[in-house]
Amino acid sequence: MKACWYCGTESLVAKPSRDHICSKCKMALKACKNCRFFDSAAHNQCREPAAEWVRDKDLANFCEYFDFNEAARDAGAGSRPDPRKQFDSLFGKK
Repeated sequence: MKACWYCGTESLVAKPSRDHICSKCKMALKACKNCRFFDSAAHNQCREPAAEWVRDKDLANFCEYFDFNEAARDAGAGSRPDPRKQFDSLFGKK
């Protein structure tokens, strides 16, 4: 499913341009955080080695390697689990 990286709203745009925005939250659809190559743990936060560095991963950009991430999404930015709570629960800290 092609969806907004921020709110999870399904997108009807198959290949977004820099001008396309989410109909619900108005965030850019052609943004690094919406790309299948985006990886916060990778060098430059991108798994595409030929891609140029992009400073703001949540803003629209001109990347030629952009490909919509169709992986299952969280219900939105506000519902993501808190990493600190996950860490604490993993090691028994309350």
